[in-house]
Amino acid sequence: MARAGLDKNPREVAEMFDGVAQGYDRTNSVMTLGFDRRWREWSRRVLDARAGEKVLDLAAGTAVSTVEFAAQGAWCVAADFSLGMLRGGGHRPVPKVAADALNLPFADDAFDAVTVSFGLRNFNDTEAALKEMSRVVRPGGRLMICEASTPVFGPFRWVYKKHLLKILPFVAKFVSSNPEAYHYLAESMREWPDQRTLAEKIARSGWEDVAWFNLTGGLVALHRATKPL
Repeated sequence: MARAGLDKNPREVAEMFDGVAQGYDRTNSVMTLGFDRRWREWSRRVLDARAGEKVLDLAAGTAVSTVEFAAQGAWCVAADFSLGMLRGGGHRPVPKVAADALNLPFADDAFDAVTVSFGLRNFNDTEAALKEMSRVVRPGGRLMICEASTPVFGPFRWVYKKHLLKILPFVAKFVSSNPEAYHYLAESMREWPDQRTLAEKIARSGWEDVAWFNLTGGLVALHRATKPL
């Protein structure tokens, strides 16, 4: 089965997620012990999408997060580079678009907000993707990123990096349609920058008022920002 490398070649990443699409949501729930639902709820609260707003959910996968954001009446579109993932969420009643994060098929200032849940670390140029997201969001619009991050408690951080991430590929053998992909996913989580470093990348990409909020002791972090007026 396909497995991407840490160079994050777009074709390899797309093929890998095509292969992991079957049962992807179930696998996530098993491997996060159900915390994925809580993280989505916090993401929905922080984004605070309102009726009448237009929201781009980028790297949306099977659109499980998109329907959460649409629950309060916002018009939300799920965009992803993997056609397999979009097909896997075909039963979810939100519009879906195949899209490259570095060259989005949307007009300037088209959205009130853009969000990425556990997908930013799969882009092969993080800052270029953040700049492209800024392009399609109106001035004063919002960015919200939910992503794996760095535990704040030192001893747990060591255990997480040295041991827990190594368990993911083993567990995936029993619950995933593409267990090999979880070697890459674990490696990408291990190499991903910490909260402050990601905040600095967001600011360098043209966003302002950047802030972050830790979930589950920093295993996951929500970063938010606004596009300058």
